[in-house]
Amino acid sequence: MTSEITLFVNPTAGRGRGAHAAHPPASALRDAGFSVRTVLGEDADDALRRAREAVAAGTGALIAVGGDGLMSLALQAVAGTATPLGVVAVGTGNDFARALGLPIRDPAAAGALAARMLKEGGHRDIDLGRVGERWFGTVLASGFDSRVNDRGNRMRFVGGRFTYDLAILAELAAFKPIPYRIRLDGGEIREIEATLIAVGNGTTYGGGMRICADAEMDDGLFDVTVVGECTRTELLKVFPKVYKGTHLDHPAVTVHRVSSIELAAAGITAYADGEPLGPLPLTATCVPGAVRVLTGR
Repeated sequence: MTSEITLFVNPTAGRGRGAHAAHPPASALRDAGFSVRTVLGEDADDALRRAREAVAAGTGALIAVGGDGLMSLALQAVAGTATPLGVVAVGTGNDFARALGLPIRDPAAAGALAARMLKEGGHRDIDLGRVGERWFGTVLASGFDSRVNDRGNRMRFVGGRFTYDLAILAELAAFKPIPYRIRLDGGEIREIEATLIAVGNGTTYGGGMRICADAEMDDGLFDVTVVGECTRTELLKVFPKVYKGTHLDHPAVTVHRVSSIELAAAGITAYADGEPLGPLPLTATCVPGAVRVLTGR
């Protein structure tokens, strides 16, 4: 392994925490005897290009410092390669780090862990989801939750968690069950009415909502959570349970463990790792051991 390590940094993550969060992991890596190069990028496309160049040049590891948006970019650079990924989670949601049991908003601890794992050769090979050329690590969302994301992204007059809460209320007022066509593991096409369908490689989205609470990141399978047809009143009862994962016991909820899923529904945008993926239809495939993560678990 080369001794040069690449810090892949989003300086605006966590409302500005990213810029300061790069210092502790950089110090930990240098103290462990590594040289450190920092990649910023002028925008997402430029940052991804630079990260891919570092991986192609043989960097010893790509250490991503930011939130789930940056982790998503980092996955596009390292997936399918032998380059280890380190995670310094300092964003708002941090669902990728949460699913792996890694430190959250503690860049010193995260940096020290990454440095130690590089010295000791400690890592965990985990699965990723793939849609076309796009990789994802946590959850692919479609339905009520993705419509809330759509609406929240259009609401420029507020910010933070309040935006999401307002978007939920607005979507509830307009809510109707969604007609889906789904195919699991190449089986027969099924037509169902559902509130949402979430495809989980990891357990959480939205900053800790345990939508796919029992998902494992190294079993070669997605956990697909289907919230069936609900009234607005029933949805209001079910939705808060997502934070503890107890919604999985509700009679309207079913879970399927599959290696691939085809999803189709008119007017629905899919989100993966919190980022817009594109309109349905799509096919998502679980790719076993697609990325090597620096973690002691």
